[in-house]
Amino acid sequence: MKGQKGFISVEKHSIHLVTDLLHKINRWYELHREREMLAGMSDEALKDIGLTRADVAQEAERHFWQDPLSNGK
Repeated sequence: MKGQKGFISVEKHSIHLVTDLLHKINRWYELHREREMLAGMSDEALKDIGLTRADVAQEAERHFWQDPLSNGK
């Protein structure tokens, strides 16, 4: 049918946008959870991985969307 090719392209693009958004939300949740776990670690455990309580405080102050692994930082 005429015009369906464009519709399918838009639909695929929309699916990619939704998928990308879901991945980003999942990553934000992971960052939040990891920062909470880091804050709950003992001083001895932090020392074992080479971090100080000040390092943890600095990381905990970051917003959930601030991903140290992303290009935008």
